[in-house]
Amino acid sequence: MSTIIGLEAAAWDLKLREPFGIAGGAQHLAANAWCRLELDDGTFGLGEAAPFPAVNGETQRQALEDLSRARGLMVGRSALDWRRRARELTEAELAPSARCAVESALLDAWCRRARLSLRAFFGGHEARLVTDITLPTGSVAATTEGARRAVAAGFTRLKVKVGGAPLEHDVARLRATLAVAPEAELLLDANASLSAAEALELAASLGRERHRLVLFEQPTPKDDWDGLRRVREGGLQVAADESAQSARDVAALARARAVDVINLKITKCGVAEALDMALAARAHGLELMIGGMVESKLAMGVSASLACGLGGFRYVDLDTPMFLAEEPTRGGWLQDGATLSLEDVEHGHGVDVIR
Repeated sequence: MSTIIGLEAAAWDLKLREPFGIAGGAQHLAANAWCRLELDDGTFGLGEAAPFPAVNGETQRQALEDLSRARGLMVGRSALDWRRRARELTEAELAPSARCAVESALLDAWCRRARLSLRAFFGGHEARLVTDITLPTGSVAATTEGARRAVAAGFTRLKVKVGGAPLEHDVARLRATLAVAPEAELLLDANASLSAAEALELAASLGRERHRLVLFEQPTPKDDWDGLRRVREGGLQVAADESAQSARDVAALARARAVDVINLKITKCGVAEALDMALAARAHGLELMIGGMVESKLAMGVSASLACGLGGFRYVDLDTPMFLAEEPTRGGWLQDGATLSLEDVEHGHGVDVIR
């Protein structure tokens, strides 16, 4: 029957080798949580909650409280009806990061029991992804050094966090990045912090190198869809992140012609909803991006499995495990520069926690 007999969770503080800064603030420690879901035959699955207060106000304490509540919803129920279990978590109004952790653990256990990789479960379209790497907000010197390291490591797409500072500061950071990474493509991510006019001015500051700006992620506030449309009409590819929290949002953004790309993050909506968002985006002719909060390979291994399984993700932003000071997991993808390979993952997402 594959009955769920246990669900346990614990705080998981992940040290970063440098602050992960965005327009809304910097994260100096990833105060996450992990959970373990067990089936009646002893099979287990693992999941990660990665709240990011500067993005959505969620905290580790809230995630742990909701993971405790999830135990009463899950234990004694069938793991095979994973979609029903996901809906029950949503209806109970659990925080998205907690829903993500439980759904991830449930699917991991289901696939481990079936001796199936999560990538195959989602469709098995491909086995490799090429990720960008983020240059967080900060000084011009720190951005320059981060860009140098990225190029040396083989990254050809750099995602620069902008906003939260005078526009002139970000202009200087972008020019420095272009100088030390002359062949790289740029993605900008303002985390909903700019006006449409500021976003267009920032893009114009690139001058002859503007063609290297391949995507502007969430330039304007999440409810400012007119602003998103204005940036798009200025000749830029625009991605929705904070504006896209559900499949319903995706459909509405498409009808409004506000964006070109949807950034899927299982931590902001759960795995089931992320899958629905991907299908809605494709149905409405929008491109797909896969991303995350500040996560280990535990959560990002699920996202990588989803993206590889469905295939065709134009943008991949699965880099935050590289910002961790110590490796808290084992297994999962094999990395070679910017390439993440899931070919050797046999069961579930393939990631275990180092305790």
